[in-house]
Amino acid sequence: MKDILILSGPTGIGKTEISLKLAKALNGEVISADSMQIYKYMNIGSAKIQPEEMNGIKHHLIDVISPNEEFSVAKFKVLAENALEDIISRGKYPILVGGTGLYISSLIFNYGFTGTYKDMEYRNYLEMLAEEKGKVFVHDLLKDVDASSYQKLYPNDLKRVIRALEVYKLSGKTIGELNENQNIYDIPYNINYYVLNMDREELYDKINKRVDQMLEQGLVEEVVNLKEKGYNSNMQSMKGIGYKEILYYLDNKISLDEAIEMIKQGSRNYAKRQLTWFRKDNRIKWIQKDKMKDEDIVSFILEDIKNYKIIK
Repeated sequence: MKDILILSGPTGIGKTEISLKLAKALNGEVISADSMQIYKYMNIGSAKIQPEEMNGIKHHLIDVISPNEEFSVAKFKVLAENALEDIISRGKYPILVGGTGLYISSLIFNYGFTGTYKDMEYRNYLEMLAEEKGKVFVHDLLKDVDASSYQKLYPNDLKRVIRALEVYKLSGKTIGELNENQNIYDIPYNINYYVLNMDREELYDKINKRVDQMLEQGLVEEVVNLKEKGYNSNMQSMKGIGYKEILYYLDNKISLDEAIEMIKQGSRNYAKRQLTWFRKDNRIKWIQKDKMKDEDIVSFILEDIKNYKIIK
């Protein structure tokens, strides 16, 4: 089993500094689990670590794609797994750092067969069959192999009907049977998962100050440059907090003060959603960042990992 350290927490809490200290201590490399830092040219609004700030620590999954490209959790999972294998193969310690809970979950939960295996030839055959004989005909094929899906799905829901038939063809089991027997914690990694937290009002104050700092660093100019490159509000990347609000301002829809307040409010709301997400996973060890110095947090995590290895 391969060891992974995960350091997460809400936006603005200060994960980066601690991750660098951990990476130094563990001879590690960082994999970013941040849905905005994957984009090139989007540095200030994503609070992206810059090369000169990395202290010689190699970072993965930063500046991966252009802002006009679509990205998904499925793509993240593939890239992150490749990075993990690369890091481990070189004798380094992988450290997953970021606040995008969905990205982290894609690696540390086994969502199994029903989400990955495909038979495109069979899919195409069933789609052609639906065109020739109708959706009801294809839906009826479920009756003998997956009665539960037959009852749940309507003929018009062709995509899911085809998926249910495909899963049965590949596995000899229904989707329901696979899900019932699936252990979502059955993953090829030993995870040491830590989430930083602090007093809510103190966190919100840090977030507000960070937004002010982004403005001072040139957030407006960054969005102007992105707009000049042809990136617009219809793109997934430009809908991120900090970017969409400045676009509103540049398009004369709101004032700069209104944009700033919207960014602060949006960031605070996002932090709240992040904390709600993390509370779902009982493997997490919570660390109150406002009660400990960064050095003490690093020492605690290193000691905890050492004890885990002894117990294991």
